Amino acid sequence: MSALQCIVVTPERTVCEELAAFVSLTLFDGEIGIAPGHTPLIGRLGYGELRIQAPERLLRYYVEGGFVEVLGDVITVLTNRAVAAEKIDPAVALEQLISARTRPAHTPELMAVRDRAIGQSRAQLRVARRQAAEK
Repeated sequence: MSALQCIVVTPERTVCEELAAFVSLTLFDGEIGIAPGHTPLIGRLGYGELRIQAPERLLRYYVEGGFVEVLGDVITVLTNRAVAAEKIDPAVALEQLISARTRPAHTPELMAVRDRAIGQSRAQLRVARRQAAEK
């Protein structure tokens, strides 16, 4: 069976380089699963979960925007931020969501900032809860 090479890069460092049987990503308009032999693509990432099914384990990351490129059996994820799911505290993520909901939104710009913070907090909370449920 063919394997995928999944590389996750942020502006600061390479977060992950793994061989995988399957990768699932959150795009800005939905979720996509990538298996070996997938057609080439470039997609825009949203806020959400990156799941990498490695040979012996499932890796979960929270990713915050960016792009994904699939070329051959190489998946390259370029993101602003990637955090391993086990490093996200659900209580802190919930606190951030509550705080984001109370931000003022008196102008269209402030509404956009608030909506972005809410989306990011919800995605982090979802990733943290899924990780906690696996334990």
